[in-house]
Amino acid sequence: MGVSARTNDHQADGPDTRIRPGTEDDLEELTRIYNHYVVETPITFDIEPFTVDQRRPWLLEHPDSGPHRLLVAEQGGKLLGYATSSAFRPKHAYATSVETTVYVAPEHVGHGVGGLLYSSLFEVLEREDVHMALAGITVPNDASRRLHERFGFRPVGVYEQVGRKFGTYWDVAWFQRRVSREG
Repeated sequence: MGVSARTNDHQADGPDTRIRPGTEDDLEELTRIYNHYVVETPITFDIEPFTVDQRRPWLLEHPDSGPHRLLVAEQGGKLLGYATSSAFRPKHAYATSVETTVYVAPEHVGHGVGGLLYSSLFEVLEREDVHMALAGITVPNDASRRLHERFGFRPVGVYEQVGRKFGTYWDVAWFQRRVSREG
């Protein structure tokens, strides 16, 4: 893909931010970004940080084509964050639904990286056989809720106290948006 984003400094950290598919060369930094959220936040329900080797199967589940993608935001050779679309559930009838997510490097949060990544991800997904995008958000997480609503997601329900992390039970709010223009 390789979309260049021409933005000003308060959006996406500068004018030379580039969106491209994630590769094996990105795996160490992708793992670092994700592990921050594993260790420091309830945003993901993983409890233990991953090694690069443990994270490799996840990377391989996101090829350069098809509905399951991994896009990274890069500026000056440094990864700012990533967005994915992954299988929602394993049963075949769910094949046209994906679960989407965005993780931004902690030092780049609040600079428009998440929006840039989601914009690029949905541009790609609109060309694939994807009908519905879903997102689970550990609550409270107002920034993630606002991002998803900005991209047309609407709330569809809350699973109450479904994850325990840091000694607390957390709710997960579910959001969805249509991707395909048909149906």
